[in-house]
Amino acid sequence: MSERDEPEAVAPIRHHVVMTRAAMMAFAEGWIAAWNGRDVEAVLSHFRDDAVFVSPVAAKYVGSSRIEGKTALAAYWRSALDKLTTLAFTLDRATWDPVRRELNVIYEADLNGQRRRPCELMIFDELGEQIQGEAFYGAELP
Repeated sequence: MSERDEPEAVAPIRHHVVMTRAAMMAFAEGWIAAWNGRDVEAVLSHFRDDAVFVSPVAAKYVGSSRIEGKTALAAYWRSALDKLTTLAFTLDRATWDPVRRELNVIYEADLNGQRRRPCELMIFDELGEQIQGEAFYGAELP
């Protein structure tokens, strides 16, 4: 966590010509906090309406691992959250590629008692809106 006790929302990447480490970490911490608060609207706040998201977990909730559009993504995440009694994310680290405008958030996830170490790749347009994302799930942790 940063010096702030509770991030209010996912800090926007917008207007960061050069992503500083502080801005990157603020975004990642806000993203983790939004998920831990089950705040789908905050998580979606940086997505463009036509964004594409890929996750192997999505297929069991919505029938496809590829989700197109912010509205479909919201429906997927709400459906998944309805089935989760436990959701706790802990940030490990984040990395930023300024040329590709890619943010990778690496974290530990506890979902209904099953612990994994996933990462989420987020790709942003030149205005700082997320246009693409992909979730990768690591092996189960003890």
